[in-house]
Amino acid sequence: MNHEKISMPDHETACPEFDLLVIGGGINGVGVARDAAGRGLKVCLCEKDDLARHTSSASTKLIHGGLRYLEQYDFRLVHHALREREVLLRNAPHIIHPIRFVLPHNESLRPIWMIRLGLFLYDHLGGRRQLPGSRRVMLEQHVAGRALKEVYRTGFEYSDCWVQDARLVVLNAMDAAARGAEVLTHTRCVALSRGPTHWKATLRNERDGSSRTLTARAVVNAAGPWVEQVLESGVTTEHVRGIRFVKGSHIVVPRLFEHDYAYIFQHRDGRVLFAIPFEGEFTLLGTTDIELDTLPEKNRITPEEVAYICQAVSEYFMRPVQPSDVVWSFSGVRPLYDDAASDASRVTRDYNLHLDCDQAPILSIYGGKITTYRRLAEEVLDLLSDSLEIRGTAWTETSQLPGGDIPDADFDRFLVGCTAAYPWLSPTQLRTYAGLYGTRIHQLLAGCDAEEELGLHFGGGLFEREVRYLITQEYAESAEDIVWRRTKRGLRMSSEDIARLDRWLLERRE
Repeated sequence: MNHEKISMPDHETACPEFDLLVIGGGINGVGVARDAAGRGLKVCLCEKDDLARHTSSASTKLIHGGLRYLEQYDFRLVHHALREREVLLRNAPHIIHPIRFVLPHNESLRPIWMIRLGLFLYDHLGGRRQLPGSRRVMLEQHVAGRALKEVYRTGFEYSDCWVQDARLVVLNAMDAAARGAEVLTHTRCVALSRGPTHWKATLRNERDGSSRTLTARAVVNAAGPWVEQVLESGVTTEHVRGIRFVKGSHIVVPRLFEHDYAYIFQHRDGRVLFAIPFEGEFTLLGTTDIELDTLPEKNRITPEEVAYICQAVSEYFMRPVQPSDVVWSFSGVRPLYDDAASDASRVTRDYNLHLDCDQAPILSIYGGKITTYRRLAEEVLDLLSDSLEIRGTAWTETSQLPGGDIPDADFDRFLVGCTAAYPWLSPTQLRTYAGLYGTRIHQLLAGCDAEEELGLHFGGGLFEREVRYLITQEYAESAEDIVWRRTKRGLRMSSEDIARLDRWLLERRE
């Protein structure tokens, strides 16, 4: 994100065009835009790439409190995250589902009493209401024990939630737009200039190179890994501590076990790794924690990271995982707030908000995790409330995201109703649609009475009807947007299938 400082005109604009400009279309940016628009502010959000293109689509796909953060005495973060887990599960039951984790006890690492204490705190810190608590299990009698080496005889079960992370970002952006926000993807903020009462920003459309200048009373810098580049453009001289770039990578392999439990494994280097059922036929494994000195132009998983993940989980599974098993991988850079921790894995995942009100306000977001994005957005609006004279109060805690208005947040009952409404769909396709779109499945399938009416089949269960919906409703533009972020259809599509989709999209843009 390259910014050029431009000078303000001699006179102030009488009426700024927007109340708030949000820079960054990751989870924090869209969360702030949604909350602000719902409070009556006029909001513009710009994102230089696709929504969730970077860090927000490279998570472990969990809404969780972070069990390992208890060892770092980060009780505040765990408390807030566990509370948010309950909120988000109610508000997006189509893309967020409960999942039970099994933690095999490794006698050479943490003692039993420490794990018991940690799980007791985990059960009670967040006011758990919807999910079952933890319990000790004998692995030789537990279905999850069958995939593990016989040396692991004792373990623990506990609850967390799984999430479609990129879809969570998109749904927040959709709701922000529905409430009046202007959401601009593939639009880079190339210049910012500050006055006493407002900002002037130049935005460049990355598709055609055209530019637009707008004014806003305040700026929220939610640029994630690029947050300091916004500040270094000359808009502020106040010192901030900064961020640390910590790279996290994951791999996907064919399904390693037949049950629906996930695993959390302790590793001898102090880290934990996850093995999570993924898209029915696969298992998601990760993650790594590698500190980077600089932000890479293109972030990719390395062979060393693949080997590390395979070796670490193979210490637990009876059948070793090999690098050759990998069918897909992804990697993201976490922009963590620099709390001076010596070890990258111990850097806080909590967020830090920095407000500069010397002139027109700019609020910069450091760090954070996907689970606490909604609470972060509320705090951002609270900090800006005086400057922007915000009259609306916090509202997102009890408001469903698009497609999430499922009665009693009961997805299983909703799925039964969908089965009756669309008997012509295969069970697999029906569950996929319901899980991706929730109640918006009815909008997606309006007027369809047979599979033939879904249009061209691109492969992997992706039909033209769904593609057109994603383009018109969910800001998708490329095959990558569609098969890797809006959906995970790419896992079941060949490279030729994806190329054919890209050609089809290109033909319709010409």
